[in-house]
Amino acid sequence: MNNVHSQRVNSLLGALEDIGRDAKRGGYSRPVYSAAETTLREWFIAEATGRSLEVSTDANGIIWAWWDVPGSAKNAASRRGALVTGSHLDSVPGGGAFDGPLGVASALAAYDQLAAREASGELVRNRAMAITVFPEEEGSRFGVACLGSRLLTGAIDPVRALNLRDEQGNTFAEVATAHGLDPARMGRDETALAQIGDFIELHVEQGKGLNSEEHTDHAGRGPAIAVGDTILGHGRWRLSFSGQGNHAGTTLMADRSDPMIAAAQTIVAVRSIGSAQDNARATVGRLEPVPGGTNVIASRVDLWLDVRHPEDAVTAMLVEKIHGQAQKLAAFEGCTVHLTEESFSTTVHFDAGLTRSLAQSVRRLVPGAPLLPTGAGHDAGVLAALVPSGMLYVRNPSGISHSPQEYVEDDDASAGVLALADALEDLL
Repeated sequence: MNNVHSQRVNSLLGALEDIGRDAKRGGYSRPVYSAAETTLREWFIAEATGRSLEVSTDANGIIWAWWDVPGSAKNAASRRGALVTGSHLDSVPGGGAFDGPLGVASALAAYDQLAAREASGELVRNRAMAITVFPEEEGSRFGVACLGSRLLTGAIDPVRALNLRDEQGNTFAEVATAHGLDPARMGRDETALAQIGDFIELHVEQGKGLNSEEHTDHAGRGPAIAVGDTILGHGRWRLSFSGQGNHAGTTLMADRSDPMIAAAQTIVAVRSIGSAQDNARATVGRLEPVPGGTNVIASRVDLWLDVRHPEDAVTAMLVEKIHGQAQKLAAFEGCTVHLTEESFSTTVHFDAGLTRSLAQSVRRLVPGAPLLPTGAGHDAGVLAALVPSGMLYVRNPSGISHSPQEYVEDDDASAGVLALADALEDLL
């Protein structure tokens, strides 16, 4: 096995270290089509072009870098049923260095490995391959996770997507237009879907699965790689509490209709309701008062709710419970509350045949590589509804993600490249 190319992933990631650093939050803030994320997209295009891959950006803002079969025409017909791998480059506010970029950098390094094998005669291909970069996977700017893959697959109405607004009031249509996209062409793309025969996404593990007692050795170290098998059903909802905005100094406590109180009490209720249900996750990670002044009683408070559970019916039940409690708490404070669903993804079971193939490939390199469920959403989970999809996870010793403490060791990142390259070779 040639490790030179697998080790290249660490230098690729090193080139991104200073892009999008967040001095206030720590970590990285790279919302879609921001200066930082645009720089990362340009970096990917330069890296792919430098490898003689044919690069294009489709109507939904997804970047494709094609490795065509030698001697074939470079068109949709010859690329039909191709093997596709990739991830995203945007981040949550104050996120880690690996969530997204690890998958993209690993795909480039795996290509290097495969190209070397093809040059030596070890690999003979009869199938095209592409590396993709999906926009707005995190949903940190426009509120809907996996927006690029949802548009591609038709999982979101393009009219709704185009009218989404960021915190500054810019619509997705306006921002997309400013970055050279035509909103009129956005939506389900049958040609692009036909080109995806299988999709594999490598990602940093976003929990403690590989370092759990079940999988660690006598030294307390888990295997470097896991194969994904399921993604918990999950969604995002906005609770908007409305009350009476007023002066903080002149309004007596008894005369207030303060939506902040109802929102705060609801946040406590979210934890209580989520904790009472086995295997549930319920989180409020964002809250915005309007108008947001220190000496102003808010007129409205918006909070965003994230709920996840393996059973979609349980997820719906938990949201309804939380909504019901929020209504009671709002009414007690003389306020009202409105619930809006922003996104929902059902529980995903990855393609069984592809999962078996990935496990067989990976276990040649990492014999103890387990099958691992996750509570984190991914573009692979959206694509899984229409094309065979699968995932590889690289061990995260901290078990922490969406945080500056997210981490991957260099040797594990290199192992991820080799595992991805072996899996891709078996499918090519």
